[in-house]
Amino acid sequence: MVRRGLVTTVSAAAGTAVVVGWTGSFRDRLAGARALLGAFARPGCEPPLPIGDFAAVLVYRDRVLLMRDGQARIPLFLRRSGDRVSAVSTSARGLGDAAELEPRYFCRYLTGNMAQPHTELSPFAGVHRILGGEVVELSVTGRMRGRRLSRTAVTTGGPPAVTDGDSPGRQLRRALEHAVGRRLGRTVACHVSGGTDSTSVALLTARLLAAGQEGGAGELILLAGRFGRGELAGERPYLEEAVEAVRALAPGARPVIVDADDVADFDDFVHHAAASDEPHAHAFRAPFWSRLHAAAAGLGCDTVLTGCGADPVVDANPFHLHRLARSGRLREMTGQARARAASSEQGVRDVVRTHVVRPAFPLTAERVARLAHRGTVLGGLGHFTRPPWLRRGFARAHGYRAAGVAESRFLFGPTPERSLYDAANHLAAPDPLSWRCAPRNGFFLSHPFLDPEVVATMRRLPAEATFRPGCPKAVLRDAMADLLPPRIRDRTDKIPFTEPYVHGLRAHGDDLVDLCRRARHPLVAEMFDIGTLCRAVREAQLGLGDAASWDRVNGSLALVAWLEGLPAESPPAPGATVPVGVVS
Repeated sequence: MVRRGLVTTVSAAAGTAVVVGWTGSFRDRLAGARALLGAFARPGCEPPLPIGDFAAVLVYRDRVLLMRDGQARIPLFLRRSGDRVSAVSTSARGLGDAAELEPRYFCRYLTGNMAQPHTELSPFAGVHRILGGEVVELSVTGRMRGRRLSRTAVTTGGPPAVTDGDSPGRQLRRALEHAVGRRLGRTVACHVSGGTDSTSVALLTARLLAAGQEGGAGELILLAGRFGRGELAGERPYLEEAVEAVRALAPGARPVIVDADDVADFDDFVHHAAASDEPHAHAFRAPFWSRLHAAAAGLGCDTVLTGCGADPVVDANPFHLHRLARSGRLREMTGQARARAASSEQGVRDVVRTHVVRPAFPLTAERVARLAHRGTVLGGLGHFTRPPWLRRGFARAHGYRAAGVAESRFLFGPTPERSLYDAANHLAAPDPLSWRCAPRNGFFLSHPFLDPEVVATMRRLPAEATFRPGCPKAVLRDAMADLLPPRIRDRTDKIPFTEPYVHGLRAHGDDLVDLCRRARHPLVAEMFDIGTLCRAVREAQLGLGDAASWDRVNGSLALVAWLEGLPAESPPAPGATVPVGVVS
């Protein structure tokens, strides 16, 4: 990582800081690392963590601090025995022993694809995750002194007064510009798909870079996957228009269009799923992203920006209906539910069930759905209930029910309208596959829409400012009205990325079934009823089930491939204690 510039190390009289990622601004990572070292230099001080995508180790004369940014963009793990920490790494696999796995982790993982980043457990016994926004204090000999969740240096208070010159769109535009500006490096790549989200990020990047081009501000790469046939070929005109609009602002921007017609989900699945640091439920989509990221790496990009997170963050918060119901404003809730139903072609009952009833009783709602859809393996299978291929004995022995309860509380919480943002953030980060490839690729993957300032801005806005029937992401459209091409600004739907999944599952279904049946790792047979899991794969091939049940199958298949990819013999673990050098 040091060779590819992913690590910044600074020393001062107070101590030494090793920062993976960046704090404050990507362009001046040295200044950010020095500021972080200085902020925590005084013992007992608890300053808020700066905005950034980072994991850091701060070594002072009398203590060592381990920390991660509040959005958990960069992974960080420690190996602990009793009250002593012997090693720290951005890789759980680098610290763990394949012969000593943690079954409770796998129960938590199998409750849903958000179950990893916000839980302390790792796949390996004795290896623990440092949580997003957490600061862990050690003595210089590695003895654990304490751990606490820090704050992030961004205002999250109540809504500010909105004046004629400070409309919701203006507020979001300002926050998004700051978020993009913080992430600009020497060579920046932007994912561009032709949608509102990625095009907005690319346009703001082009605008900011063009404003400083005379000083050599940086190079812009427009990174896109292009489909020439099938449903996704319909996105091609929007993609071309997005590229044209960006190049109008920054003529030097280089489009890198990768033909993706021959890419399908689950291509080389065993390789991709086994290569991740932890099991990764979205490993099936790695072939597409790997092709794009290989192109970015070949061009020497140091940061890649995406439009990830815009759907939950800048769209109207659907769990506002739950807040209205909690506060007894049932008539207002019913009226807004009708408006949502009309704009989304759903029934009012479906809207209320999804955004009012289910958040209040998530496990009960899933049990009722399972009872109502008997007859298939995938019928009615939601996010939290035990999938029928997970053996009841394993689930009971290792806390699956408690894991499901904990995950449902995280996803919805006492105030689902707030939990939505936390869930969106942890769904996007960290991506174990992208991070596993980061030392080779040499770039950071970053998401401006999930920046704390953007999230705080959207949290402050009143519901009536964000919801416009028939116009999703209304505030973003207003914010970008002067830059977005009309055809992209006015589109209200996008072709879903389901065709590569359908093709991949049909093409590789037999291989996936064989993977399960030939698995030799003892934990696979202990966890799964292989026959039932194979039936679930066959049902998914036939198009049965829904996105939630397919996620459960995908996650289980990724776990099987990951376990099969573990080495038969682990390297010897380092000693129980490794003293940390004191800075002189």
